[in-house]
Amino acid sequence: MLVEVVSDPLKLERYTEAVEDSGAGAIATFSGVTRDNFEGKKVTQLEYEAYVPMAEKQLRALCQAAACKWTIKRVAIAHRTGLVRIGEASVIIAVSSAHRREALEAVHWLIDELKATVPIWKKEVYEDGTVWKENAECRRLLAPPQ
Repeated sequence: MLVEVVSDPLKLERYTEAVEDSGAGAIATFSGVTRDNFEGKKVTQLEYEAYVPMAEKQLRALCQAAACKWTIKRVAIAHRTGLVRIGEASVIIAVSSAHRREALEAVHWLIDELKATVPIWKKEVYEDGTVWKENAECRRLLAPPQ
């Protein structure tokens, strides 16, 4: 398992290499990349802040949970902090497994859970100003227990 919350640029190759395994028939990846627009506004960059020790702890817990839910070989997750320019990756997830279905499902679940539970905050910077981005997925954490 490779888990990183770093300010340096993320390179997909690092994380795909980290999950290589001779028993793996599939490596699935997700790269979240900064785009140049949001709801008609011109985005110039993103800025991320994180409570790094807790973020890494939560990411490790997600990796362990994924390994319990699916038969996967290896998993790697990395998230950027600081300034992330247009076209750069802010998050990369890589999962290897014997078969594609497990790897693809695990990657899908991991990005959804990361956005909902990991203490990382995003600020979108626009040409006409700056606004903190609400993490809509995180609303479930604020809901009262049922």
